[in-house]
Amino acid sequence: MGDQGTRPAFYAAAPGKWRDWWTLLHPPYTAWHLSYVAIGCALAPRLDLGRFAAIMVAFFLGLGISAHALDELNGRPLRTQIPDRILKAAAAVGLAGAVALGIGGTTRIGLMLVPFIAVAVFAVLAYNLEWFGGRLHTDAAFAAFWGALPVLAGYFVQAERIDPVAAMGALAAYGLSAAQRIMSSRARSIRRDVVSAHVELGLHDGSIRRMDRDALLAPFDSALKTLSWSMVALAAALVAARLAS
Repeated sequence: MGDQGTRPAFYAAAPGKWRDWWTLLHPPYTAWHLSYVAIGCALAPRLDLGRFAAIMVAFFLGLGISAHALDELNGRPLRTQIPDRILKAAAAVGLAGAVALGIGGTTRIGLMLVPFIAVAVFAVLAYNLEWFGGRLHTDAAFAAFWGALPVLAGYFVQAERIDPVAAMGALAAYGLSAAQRIMSSRARSIRRDVVSAHVELGLHDGSIRRMDRDALLAPFDSALKTLSWSMVALAAALVAARLAS
């Protein structure tokens, strides 16, 4: 079994010290979902860089730090050595910072921003703490909370409204996030639950192709890696196009 297959995630660093924080932040996935915020902003009729920076930081604090810290507290899926008290503090500070930025945004955008703040806080807590018996810890909830919501929030912060353009962008992000969750769930299951695998594929020419655990895992990891940087590139292109217009 290769080193890739023994790590809790393809982006996970060796355990210990600062490397645990790298792993905790899920860098490819955090960048992927921040890309949805950027795409929502770029789809809006205008792009205010101050608002853009504020919502990007807010989502990084809420999703990149708080949500991932809460997720690690729930069973240590990434096997980090960060103490529980530090994870709890990171979750609290991250969420408080995100809320503070959101409340600050209401002074410019208005109280219509409050529902987005409330839904985002609910998403962090309900999904990662598995409220309601885990009924919201599903592919659909993941796609709605971490795909559609960032696009809608980014668009609203810029345009101060939701219209068909925002809805179509959110639908696309929902679908991409659902696909991500399906692939990552399969990869996680193989990586964490399967000790060994010996699969034989009978081909039309009569030959046999054999696959072990690492071979089964590789396509999922490769697709997730490719999509993570591709979404960042797409978001950067859309923001650059909006700034140039």
